[in-house]
Amino acid sequence: MGETERIPMKTNYKDLTIWITGASSGIGEALTIAFAKRGARIILSGRDEENLALVKSRCKNSKKHIVIPFDITDVEQAKLAYATAKTQAGKIDWLINNAGISQRALIMDTTEDVERQIMDIDYFAQTRLSRLVLPDMLEQGGGKIVMISSVAGLLGTQYRGAYGAAKAAIHMWANSLRAELHEQGIEVATIFPGFIQTNISINALTGDGSAQGTMDAATNKGLTATSFAKQVVKALTKGEEYIIVAGRKEKLATKVNRLSPPKLYKLIRESQVK
Repeated sequence: MGETERIPMKTNYKDLTIWITGASSGIGEALTIAFAKRGARIILSGRDEENLALVKSRCKNSKKHIVIPFDITDVEQAKLAYATAKTQAGKIDWLINNAGISQRALIMDTTEDVERQIMDIDYFAQTRLSRLVLPDMLEQGGGKIVMISSVAGLLGTQYRGAYGAAKAAIHMWANSLRAELHEQGIEVATIFPGFIQTNISINALTGDGSAQGTMDAATNKGLTATSFAKQVVKALTKGEEYIIVAGRKEKLATKVNRLSPPKLYKLIRESQVK
């Protein structure tokens, strides 16, 4: 007899506490508002306390939600943030690892320090926070870890060498976590956004570590953050684990990648991706 596939239970968001990092803007803000609308209690985290408070005020039943600002790359701040979250919320059912930073620089123009900075934010900070939360999730009988990867982590394109590598790494880490803890009630979902209309390209790091400061044309034409959040909530409610939320071209590229990676490599070389 093979393994019996678990049928996802109906999600009752009114019983859930969801911790969302990077909640002060962009897709983190959109996810926060969307899950709050469903009735969940949200713990909003990020570095900008003022913006977090503003996002909280836009949420349904705003008084029930909790703002915990901290720097996700700081080990001690992360530990204190989790202790504060446990004290104020009592429990955390879902952790959505959304905080991150992108890149807009050619590999040969990017310093190793910048690559390490991207990897620290987009990989190590996410796995560290997950490991902090998981012991209590296991003790309470279950929970959900959600990783925000990227279509860039599936494909790999120009100007995103370290970013794509970090997002691919978090995808593989999530796959291993799912395999290891599935039987203990831990659900793991990975989301792969394509171009979404946020400030991600404005804040993206260039080769010397400075912010790009401008909006990419492709990002500006992407899905809205609200549309992204709506699709994510629907997919997570259904218990999906591998979730691509992107435009038609990005979705087509992921299909080509599965069917013929060399063909995709050729298409990427010939495309204008910055």
